[in-house]
Amino acid sequence: MAEILEADFQKTVITLAKLHGWRVMHTHPALVRPGKWITPNTGNQGFPDLVMTHPFRGTIFVELKGPKGVVSNLQWDWINALEDSGEEVHVWRPKDLEKISDRLARKPNND
Repeated sequence: MAEILEADFQKTVITLAKLHGWRVMHTHPALVRPGKWITPNTGNQGFPDLVMTHPFRGTIFVELKGPKGVVSNLQWDWINALEDSGEEVHVWRPKDLEKISDRLARKPNND
């Protein structure tokens, strides 16, 4: 079976979130010169890929990774800071799709 690319996985998660009524924010990277992509921002690097909010299901921050993707130290800094402030944060991979679907369909803390 072919390995799913992170970009395709991201599209799947966003589509699933929208089907469940979530509002989704994702900042696209920009090509600044041949072969060099950055996600422009004026703050700290490593912010999660998605911010999703739902009027009845809460707000979540999500870092998406492909099957072999590694969470960078800068990404862990954001994940830890958000969790320390009480936010719900996830690192999701394609193998987590059933768990992702379950979370997007329910209220938080309703395991």
